Amino acid sequence: MAGGNILEFSDQNFEQEVLKSDKPVLVDFWAEWCAPCRMIAPAVEAIAGEYVGRAKVGKLNVDENQLVTSRYNIRSIPTLLVFKNGEIKEQLVGATSKDTLARLLEKNL
Repeated sequence: MAGGNILEFSDQNFEQEVLKSDKPVLVDFWAEWCAPCRMIAPAVEAIAGEYVGRAKVGKLNVDENQLVTSRYNIRSIPTLLVFKNGEIKEQLVGATSKDTLARLLEKNL
């Protein structure tokens, strides 16, 4: 479901791509069956395009990546986390707007 500038995060690449990133990272925890996840997908894709080179934006499928999902205690999706320097700086649960996502990233650039 990732496309364009959106990265695909997984149990295997999460530490390298997210926790060790030198840029802020927006992680969208999602699943195929989640209607609100599909609703916010265009906003996440737009943000990924707007922040190329300044931040990373990616998705992590909760059904396929149980280690990261349980490590961060993800109980509801979509959950969006902004990581900076390996730490969670922002958390948002539920469908949201592109403007809200942009504000979360801007605070951490």
